[in-house]
Amino acid sequence: MARLNTIADGMCALKNAADGGKPAVIIEPASKLLGAMFRIMQEAGYINGFEFIEDGRGGQFMVHLNGRINRCGAISPRYPVKISDLEYWETQFLPGKNFGILLLSTSKGVITHEQARREGVGGELLGYVY
Repeated sequence: MARLNTIADGMCALKNAADGGKPAVIIEPASKLLGAMFRIMQEAGYINGFEFIEDGRGGQFMVHLNGRINRCGAISPRYPVKISDLEYWETQFLPGKNFGILLLSTSKGVITHEQARREGVGGELLGYVY
């Protein structure tokens, strides 16, 4: 199977495992960007944790689920976002105010839309989770 978008593949596998009530899911191939997204999801309480497993072919992530993911996904194409446009993108991808997070790639690393608003930086949309 050709892997064209590792973020979309990883987020789709995460959602399917969460919908199936699985305790954990293996996501491959691993990438630093996907790892940064999982770190934020762990800090926000959407997953229990994750670990990197070296397999000699790009690595894998073992993600431990806690049942808090209702929906998650990648945003493609990766839209550039200014701070003033964050409100618009929240209404597009999140079901309600202060419910869920948008993941952005910024000059300060991968952060949530709330952190981007606090720090005054824009970036590119990577994904969402709620």
